[in-house]
Amino acid sequence: MCADTAIKKDHEEGTRREFLNLAAGAFGALGTAAVVWPFIDSLNPAADTLAMASTEVDLSPIQEGQSITVMWRGKPVFIRHRTAAEIKSAEEVPVNALRDKEEDKDRVQKPEWLVMVGVCTHLGCVPLGQKETESKGDYGGWFCPCHGSHYDTSGRIRKGPAPKNLAVPEYAFLTDTTIRIG
Repeated sequence: MCADTAIKKDHEEGTRREFLNLAAGAFGALGTAAVVWPFIDSLNPAADTLAMASTEVDLSPIQEGQSITVMWRGKPVFIRHRTAAEIKSAEEVPVNALRDKEEDKDRVQKPEWLVMVGVCTHLGCVPLGQKETESKGDYGGWFCPCHGSHYDTSGRIRKGPAPKNLAVPEYAFLTDTTIRIG
């Protein structure tokens, strides 16, 4: 019986040892998770950034020939209700004459509405041309006075150091007079 008792005692100690190892491992994993989680959570976008991930804009008050500027993700977005003359001017430009070759029809969803990020692609300045009194450059669109970049009525770079056209953000028409940017 002595051998049976020793085997039973070893079995009980083995079970206790296994339990203690398992419990210590579980507490260690929970402790590691508690320490690491705040760091991982800090990598998520801030609440104010998520709130700006998309914005809806009512286009109905914008008259033909007018422009507005809205903020999206901390950047100005230019929205222009283009006139027939501006549309025609943008469509008639030969693509091979452009530095950043992009047709007008590829930059708009509806020809009368031009939506683009209002940040010069040279050094990140905000071009002039949104207000009627501001210089619109040599091509009737936008002009960045910092280094002399000229954009046409489609926001395409035509003259100056900027390497690319003004960016067109992702946007969708929710109704005929409302868009969602982002």
